[in-house]
Amino acid sequence: MTVYTSDVAVSLEVGIRILQEAISPITEIEHVALSDALHRVAGEDITAHIDNPPFHRSPVDGYALRSVDTISAGDESPVLLTVVGEICAGAVFEHPVHNGEAIRIMTGAPIPNGCDAVVPQELVELEGNTITLCKPLKAYENYCIAGEDIKRGTIVIRQGETLTVAHIGVLATLGHMTVPVYRRLKVALASIGEELLPMGAPLEAGKVYNSNMYMLQGRLQELGCHVTSIGILSDDVDYVANALRSIEGDYDVVITTGAVSVGKKDIMHDVVPLVGEKLFWRLQLKPGSPVLGYRCPHALGIALSGNPFAALATFELLVRPILAHASRNMTVMYKRTSATMANEFTKLSKGRRFIRAYYDGQCVTVPEQNSPSSLLSAINCNALIDVPPGTGPLQIGELVEIVLL
Repeated sequence: MTVYTSDVAVSLEVGIRILQEAISPITEIEHVALSDALHRVAGEDITAHIDNPPFHRSPVDGYALRSVDTISAGDESPVLLTVVGEICAGAVFEHPVHNGEAIRIMTGAPIPNGCDAVVPQELVELEGNTITLCKPLKAYENYCIAGEDIKRGTIVIRQGETLTVAHIGVLATLGHMTVPVYRRLKVALASIGEELLPMGAPLEAGKVYNSNMYMLQGRLQELGCHVTSIGILSDDVDYVANALRSIEGDYDVVITTGAVSVGKKDIMHDVVPLVGEKLFWRLQLKPGSPVLGYRCPHALGIALSGNPFAALATFELLVRPILAHASRNMTVMYKRTSATMANEFTKLSKGRRFIRAYYDGQCVTVPEQNSPSSLLSAINCNALIDVPPGTGPLQIGELVEIVLL
């Protein structure tokens, strides 16, 4: 495991690698109800124990028959067959079908023994209990063979696949009530700072409401984590250290916001040696440079900036890859692409900078309000522009690399 004992800032990519090395992917498997399995990660290969369809069935409403009886059918020499029964989906026709006979059949119904084709009802004329055909049918025409979709013994889901609605449909078709999946990643979330107020408290002079807690809690839930809010912790080294020690054995990841920069009350630098081992401090990017990564005996710790948008940006860029790695769910990981600037960004970027933006599938637009302390403009943003160090103003029409949120 890589450890940076100095306070030299590391790149985003190095920070991700350090944290991923410090946490192992989940190995525990649980069985959940099929109705709760969407977006979970399969904990083992799942094999079909039956064929699908489980019997030969009709794909159309029509008449099941013996194709040999239709060989001579033509406009000038129609074939007449006697309808001797009817079968709907969910039923079984128990009697054998003989020469010159047909069975009226509905879509999805089992094809009776002795029949090897189905003629759609719109291609025949029915009079009384007799149908008239003017065209021959081939063997197995309009005939779904048992197991033609899924054969018994086929591996239908591989270990590590994230379950989609299509996976759920396949499992339901095969009659699975439960699914073996990796347990959810357990994440504890806390905010540090005596300036923070809980929701519902009267707004006091010099205080602000704890937006980071609710913002990150919602994002963690959205990404499939089991998240617990620890609440607001005061600016006291021993208090925070004791709080973290009391919970870290119950969680895979502990995320805090605030108290991680260089101010008088940025106490996480003193807290970390009491609870674990520092891995690195600071990232070579803006916003959100003051990030502290550390390892406790039983959990990975990530201390983010208390600035709301900085906390959100570094969560997306740094924490999401860690969650994807630890949960074995690669759909949690963000994607990158290129886009064209729809408007200007006039600031110079001496260091690496990530700019919030709206991506419409081709172009990105930077909102007028782009201050790190502003959250309102983040509502309509779905991307971050990755601006390399030493970049000048971004011009309309310029091609940029973006991270999709």
